Amino acid sequence: MASHFFPTTATATRMLSLSTNRTLSWSSPKASLSSNFLSPSVAEVMQRMVLANLPPWQDNNGPKIPLVVTKSDWKLHRLECGALSKLDKDRKKSLTSSIRLMVKLYLRRKLQRAESKFVIKSFAWYYSLLTRISNFMTRKKSSAVELIIPTTVTDNYNLVEALVSHMSDIDEKQLVLYAQMANLVSLILQLPDINIKEIAENFSKLACNAHTICDSELRPLGTGLYPIISIINHSCLPNSVLVFEGRVAVIRAVQHIPKGTEVSISYIETAGSTMTRQKALKEQYFFSCACLHCIKVGQPDDIQESAILEGYRCKDNGCDGFLLRDSGDKGFICHQCGLVRDKEEMKEIASEIKFLSEKASKLLSSGYNTEASATFKMIEKLQVKLCHPFSIDLMRTRETLLKILMELQDWKEALAYCRLTIPVYQRAYPGFHPLLGLQYYTSGKLEWLLGATKDAIKSLTEAVDILRITHGTNTQFMKELFIKLEEAHVEASYKLSSKNNSPMDD
Repeated sequence: MASHFFPTTATATRMLSLSTNRTLSWSSPKASLSSNFLSPSVAEVMQRMVLANLPPWQDNNGPKIPLVVTKSDWKLHRLECGALSKLDKDRKKSLTSSIRLMVKLYLRRKLQRAESKFVIKSFAWYYSLLTRISNFMTRKKSSAVELIIPTTVTDNYNLVEALVSHMSDIDEKQLVLYAQMANLVSLILQLPDINIKEIAENFSKLACNAHTICDSELRPLGTGLYPIISIINHSCLPNSVLVFEGRVAVIRAVQHIPKGTEVSISYIETAGSTMTRQKALKEQYFFSCACLHCIKVGQPDDIQESAILEGYRCKDNGCDGFLLRDSGDKGFICHQCGLVRDKEEMKEIASEIKFLSEKASKLLSSGYNTEASATFKMIEKLQVKLCHPFSIDLMRTRETLLKILMELQDWKEALAYCRLTIPVYQRAYPGFHPLLGLQYYTSGKLEWLLGATKDAIKSLTEAVDILRITHGTNTQFMKELFIKLEEAHVEASYKLSSKNNSPMDD
């Protein structure tokens, strides 16, 4: 993470916006924060962060974060630098992104207590605020409207106090770690009213509520805390998606949301079986999902989907059936052709894959891309023998190869791997998912680079159809995508015109 950071804040406002291209509304907020009560149905909800840890502005094709520095930002930065400058070198090595984020949180609280002109007095006031938002959003309007909320509301420390910590669900080992981190924060800040137990609890809140800030291509840039965004509930089949525009978190509807329906986003990677998703949610967020996707667990359709996404292939290469464990637990039987695959043979292949994966990861982390590419291709070959063609593991290996080959500028082979991943993306993700749109986008760029203009137009059009929903149409990324697609159309027209006007062969 960055050693310096200036949080972007709006000069006077925070905004929630409602677009009338869908029939959307807000429902009344529930009374309990522990149930993540915000239930809007809006096309866009935008909130700037309370805090974030991001890398500094970078050039040379690195991530670029628009920097808007206000007077309060400089004050926070001076306080942070003053506190960190007192640490010795060994202590500074212990500064993780979470600790930096916590230091900023308490420094901001200090500033707010000294200077705030507007303080949320209690949870009752907070509830009243959201009720007023709800009442505003349910009014009938013939055009787009905006609700302006003072900066001090969304940046206020009291919003952090209202977040759920799940301290009672955390194991002793994690509690000890939080206590150690809290002691370090206390040492850095040296504030008279600091509370070690409160800091430890806030670390738990960060673990449950902070978001990874990504650029438009979903490459991680840092970590941010968005209290209003954090109270939106999870679904494995969400009706909305969270994306970032600079440091602004934006929730966009990806489907029509009827009035009174709760807005939901996904907290986790949704590609995978129900059991995999449930495990991830339980470990990170301490709840079991009961969305429409998860209530099918154990049913025939769910068993089949799990066996396809995370299971094995039939030993008959001409069969596309999925395998289920046989009654004698000696192997796996194909549901389609009935062939049994030996358990020991599969374990042997899996063991070899594990060995090669460790080797490939070390090569990649050491910068040996050519050698890593060769090793990952060996892994892919074994996975093709072992896994179902729609396997998530096989897809991720090919995705890794795609990234390595692009680093090596082997555009042709990179395109081949990109195309292999798209059918799995289509199966693993819902139709309007940003990852699917971005995979089409990557395919389109590679096709255009290699001169396959017609293919590029098809891929870029697919990308636009998805990303205009997930990313909106006014961001710089989307404007550039529209230009790319327009240029591809112009190039295709020119090629066709040149072909038609060329002299006929004798």
